[in-house]
Amino acid sequence: MTLPIYVLNGPTLNLLGTREPEIYGSMTLADIEQAVTAHAKTLGLKIVFRQSNHEGELVDWIQEARTKASGLIINAAAYSHTSVAILDALRTVEKPIIEVHLSNLFRREPYRRHSYVTDAATGLICGLKDTGYLLAVDAIARLIKVKTK
Repeated sequence: MTLPIYVLNGPTLNLLGTREPEIYGSMTLADIEQAVTAHAKTLGLKIVFRQSNHEGELVDWIQEARTKASGLIINAAAYSHTSVAILDALRTVEKPIIEVHLSNLFRREPYRRHSYVTDAATGLICGLKDTGYLLAVDAIARLIKVKTK
């Protein structure tokens, strides 16, 4: 049986839908969770979907994913640009990791153009708003199948 895919979300993503919709889109995080869960189900996969504004809690969940997940999708939000702790935790995960950002980091402020998460990620999807999460599920599904063959 395939373990679930963990989808972890960082600070301020709980405000999606109302926070700068011109940048992040109009969907709420609950809308994204519903879409991701439904899409994963069509692929025979389960999702564990979480959000925290606290770096340590994200680190704990990343460490949990080492043994309880088949892959990890992470939008570390602002922590992407600042957190060596999240990078160190991600480096311990020997499973596919897809980094997702709703906006295109490379069209944003210069300080957002570097992500520590990218240093540990298998792949990066950015700039496609909520669609990026669905594409990340597809990518993880393919990577899991390749690894199990």
